[in-house]
Amino acid sequence: MKRVEVRNGSVTLSCLDSGSGGDPVVFLHGLAGSARELWPSAAALAPHHRVVAVDQRGHGHSTRRPDDLSRRAYVGDVVHVIEALGVDRPVALVGQSMGGHTAMLVAAWHPDLVRRLVMVEAGVGGGGGDLSARLGAWFASWPVPFRDARAAADFLGTTPMSRSWIRDLEERPDGLWPRFEPDVMRDAIAEVVETARWPEWGKVTAPTLLVSGQRGTVQPEELARMRATRADVTHVVVGDAGHDVHLDQHRAWIDVLRAFVG
Repeated sequence: MKRVEVRNGSVTLSCLDSGSGGDPVVFLHGLAGSARELWPSAAALAPHHRVVAVDQRGHGHSTRRPDDLSRRAYVGDVVHVIEALGVDRPVALVGQSMGGHTAMLVAAWHPDLVRRLVMVEAGVGGGGGDLSARLGAWFASWPVPFRDARAAADFLGTTPMSRSWIRDLEERPDGLWPRFEPDVMRDAIAEVVETARWPEWGKVTAPTLLVSGQRGTVQPEELARMRATRADVTHVVVGDAGHDVHLDQHRAWIDVLRAFVG
């Protein structure tokens, strides 16, 4: 694994790249996540696949305050990374939560790039009400900088997602900081929750795997409609898992992923 950077206009995109392997798989994390969070999932597919995990704009080691947080910008980044890194096409595209929404749009708008689509705890968007404002407020409530990892755990807790955030904290002279800005997270998710992308979902031609946690957040009615709209959709529910299936039940998740991507 190596960390590489790709420039897309004014934005620098940081990626973890295995650099070799068979059929490529590209991973996209969710809101406030990072490529590091998904690397154990990516590494589980190597060396049989070339795997790339992207720090999406506003996240991880990528540009912290991009000037464009639209869905078009996120999709354009994925396309640019695939091209700039010389990744063989088409790819299997795996996204969790907001990353799954981005992956769906890539598959809809650039069908030639995607051979298989995996959406983990992700739907078509819309219906979020004030979710973006609530998420932004929660991230802004973090008492940063944290003195150390223990102080971060005292506030964030010890869930798999919390531990992932803590491992990814950026060390600065005054303490530990998250690798994102609360207002950027608020604005990044806003367009996802504002518009349901049913037309785009109907345009996806790649065979698709929907992965839900038993305690997940995507509504059953939405998942049922997604399955009914297209014939080439498989839906798997992972037991004893919440929204962060890939962290809550890593081994079960990897078994499901391997079976689908080959």
